[in-house]
Amino acid sequence: MIETRLRTRTHGIAYLLTALFLLMLGSLNLRYGFYGLFFIALAMAVLAGSGLAYTIMNRRQQLTAKGHFVVLCTLNGAVLATSAASQSQVAGHWAMPLLALNLLILPVREGLGLSLLLLLLMTLLLMLKAGTTEALAAFGGMAMLLGTGALAVRRYSTMAQSANDLTIIDPSTGAHHGRFLDENLQQEISRAEATGHPLSVIALDIDHAYEVATLHGNDTLTALQRQIIQQLFEIIRAGDTLYTLSQSTLFLILPFTPEEGARVIAERIRRTIAERQWLPVESSSVSLGCTTRLPADSESNALIKRAHIGASQVRKTGGNSVRFVPGFVAL
Repeated sequence: MIETRLRTRTHGIAYLLTALFLLMLGSLNLRYGFYGLFFIALAMAVLAGSGLAYTIMNRRQQLTAKGHFVVLCTLNGAVLATSAASQSQVAGHWAMPLLALNLLILPVREGLGLSLLLLLLMTLLLMLKAGTTEALAAFGGMAMLLGTGALAVRRYSTMAQSANDLTIIDPSTGAHHGRFLDENLQQEISRAEATGHPLSVIALDIDHAYEVATLHGNDTLTALQRQIIQQLFEIIRAGDTLYTLSQSTLFLILPFTPEEGARVIAERIRRTIAERQWLPVESSSVSLGCTTRLPADSESNALIKRAHIGASQVRKTGGNSVRFVPGFVAL
């Protein structure tokens, strides 16, 4: 399971459990006659439910979805306001699930910062209402929960990243498996939308692949592709990602790369492969199609299709060339 889907499931389950926890607290307050706290808990449960709905609606942009921060700030503020306004200390217990929720939903630094702020403000409120002893006891319990949660989230993130790397990368070549192209490109599009940096892609087809496979066998074509992949790793930059789509087709994602940069990289790839001798076929060439993301490009399919159109047009004219496909062409 790759990062975006993993985050979507984690966020959804966390919001759902928080909403259920708040509903449980609300029902207890209703049972004992605390009607004001019941309605507040109900409103907060609805807010947690809205976070769940937001997660589902933005399941392809979880890496850059800014609405989570707004939802969590509102929930944290509601708990603090309720605790400050209530004569009872019961509202202070509502901070417990939020300490964990902040860490699960937000990036580690943001979640830890928001949870620490909630922890300190809740401790100050308890000192004013219940005295230093009870406030310190509550602080100790919440601090232990926060520390344990932070360590668990950190370890989980590290393990998830390691598992993700093992899943998406072919250890024999170092290239990414093609089935993860769409999801990873969508992540890069989300990052580009959030930061404003340019994003380009390149589709690369080995020329005359059918003839190579017919004359020399599929194993030779596979060996040729692996040699080309190793050569590409010497050309592309750190941060660029290479994907294997078939025995003869590769794909490159180039973050922070405008149109001019994509053209230069594609031409460098074409020239390097055409000028080198390859065993056992002696010589080979590639057809390259490249394109750059426009502000209107919010889906990965559009970029992938434009790059493949460029490579296909080059193949039809004999190969060993680069074709840039602008974003406004009809697909």
